[in-house]
Amino acid sequence: MLATEQPRVIVQTTRQEGLRKFQKVNEILARYEYDATNLIAILQQIQVEYRYLPQDILTFVATALGRSPSEIFGVATFYSQFSLEPKGKYEIRLCDGTACHVRRSIPVLQAIREKLKLASGEQTTKNLRYTVETVSCLGACGLAPVVVINQKVYPQMTPESIIKVINEIDAMEDSEP
Repeated sequence: MLATEQPRVIVQTTRQEGLRKFQKVNEILARYEYDATNLIAILQQIQVEYRYLPQDILTFVATALGRSPSEIFGVATFYSQFSLEPKGKYEIRLCDGTACHVRRSIPVLQAIREKLKLASGEQTTKNLRYTVETVSCLGACGLAPVVVINQKVYPQMTPESIIKVINEIDAMEDSEP
């Protein structure tokens, strides 16, 4: 084999990997008929699939929809529901609204961060199992302090009770093959 032939093999392999990577995105785009008026729904589905919006996929979506990448990135960065950083399998949202704050949500947050060994400024564990976020209000003031993990509501949390929940999730995850 000539030295000049080798890059073709590498390019071909990279192209095939790229096509596989974008196969799921194409399925999502097809479901919405490649219609840019469905951009938010498209981005939501992509985020469900990947747990965030990778930059190369956003560029691919822009091309597929005939829009500029800056327009797609603008939408992705405008709405707080979208993330350009990888998120964990379990998204822990702790309310720190007035009712939750008064009922001691900060010690719950500190317990979560300590248990997950998250350094200052980190939101996602290195193994991508957990992402921790504080939110202004979850609309469950009567359950304060409240934590939501992947849409499951955990009312009246204490540092001890949230550690128990995390331990249960860890035990379940660690027992799966």
